Amino acid sequence: MDDSGESSESGSGVSSSKSAKTESSLEDDRYVKQVSPVRSGGSRNTSPLGRVGSRNTSPSRQKVIKTKPRGLDEETVATFGKAVHPDVQMEDNIWAMLPEDLLNEILARVPPFMIFRLRCVCKRWNSILQDSSFLKFHSQVPSHGPCLLTFWKNSQTPQCSVFSLPLKTWYRIPFTFLPQWAFWLVGSSGGLVCFSGLDGLTFKTLVCNPLTQTWRTLPNMHFNQQRQLIMVVDRKDRSFKVIATSDIYGDKSLPTEVYDSKLNSWSVHQIMPAVNLCSSKMAYCDSKLYLETLSPLGMMMYRLDAGCWEHIPAKFPRSLLDGYLVAGTQKRLFLVGRIGLYSTLQSMRIWELDHSKILWVEISRMPPKYFRALLRLSAERFECFGQDNLICFTSWNQGKGVLYDVDKKGWSWIAGCALQSYNSQVCFYEPRFDASIY
Repeated sequence: MDDSGESSESGSGVSSSKSAKTESSLEDDRYVKQVSPVRSGGSRNTSPLGRVGSRNTSPSRQKVIKTKPRGLDEETVATFGKAVHPDVQMEDNIWAMLPEDLLNEILARVPPFMIFRLRCVCKRWNSILQDSSFLKFHSQVPSHGPCLLTFWKNSQTPQCSVFSLPLKTWYRIPFTFLPQWAFWLVGSSGGLVCFSGLDGLTFKTLVCNPLTQTWRTLPNMHFNQQRQLIMVVDRKDRSFKVIATSDIYGDKSLPTEVYDSKLNSWSVHQIMPAVNLCSSKMAYCDSKLYLETLSPLGMMMYRLDAGCWEHIPAKFPRSLLDGYLVAGTQKRLFLVGRIGLYSTLQSMRIWELDHSKILWVEISRMPPKYFRALLRLSAERFECFGQDNLICFTSWNQGKGVLYDVDKKGWSWIAGCALQSYNSQVCFYEPRFDASIY
């Protein structure tokens, strides 16, 4: 009882120095309560103004209480408590002994566009692109992320820039290594870029890797005329194929030809049945090639493994002005286009093909604020292309880009993306050093 009564008193029977310490301790406790978060639901007011006769606790008189972070030992606290100086010198003798395989694994995870800057460090890093060990590690690392490759000609000089979506930065890639032909962009796949054009009067097709600055011309086709082309890369097989369909001038007597990089030759396949194509855009999905047709209405599908064509009677949505076929992942095929006869009622929509019902099912519409900013005029042209369930929209005149993520169902502006030229050609691009042109 005596102990209990003694502790309940406010300091009777103790020395004056101990009383002063107790008063200081109570003041510290009062400060801790003051800065603690406000709790909802019946919490009492702990601010100085809410207390009668409370002492002044201005910042000049507040006492800072140093506490140890919970769950950390003394050594860890001392380590993380040190100030970090950005000008700390790295010891050359330590980093010079870094194992070769560990160095290659580190560099393989660096964004591909940064490798060019790192090649200036030393001779060893300058020759890293020819190092088979580095390329092996690079092939096992996940992709850097989607990029947009823009190609145009300035005073007959080919120009190329790549916009990295993850880094939101433009990178200029020199394209002077290509021959001086009148060529245009076909597309990109697996780190390779395909072009077709005219060398004088001869139709040519070439494949290049912009990062390694390597290229080669493919052999002439059996029926060597200007064709609609599409390139497909098989990374597991380390090969690629180029499919040549109908003649761009409407010659329906030309057979379909397929180039195989393993054989380094073209093979002749079935002639596409007589149809009226409504677009020159093609989509490659699940080892099948799709083209839009007006007569008969629907699509033509080319089976690459069987080498034959067949008609898919998938009717287009009503009032479709211009449609683009876009290939997605896991056998998904999309149709993108404008709907509406009048400019005030137009909208951009996306459909997905239901393979079982052979029916286009609407999955999304572009919000009006994006549509009005991208296409200000009803007759304004736009480009649309996709990769890995990402669909990109670009306007020829506005120089803007809109991205739709099918998986996340979200629309967004491509931040920092402004097309380099009004006549530039754009496609998705996956930068890879290990993509071989052979």
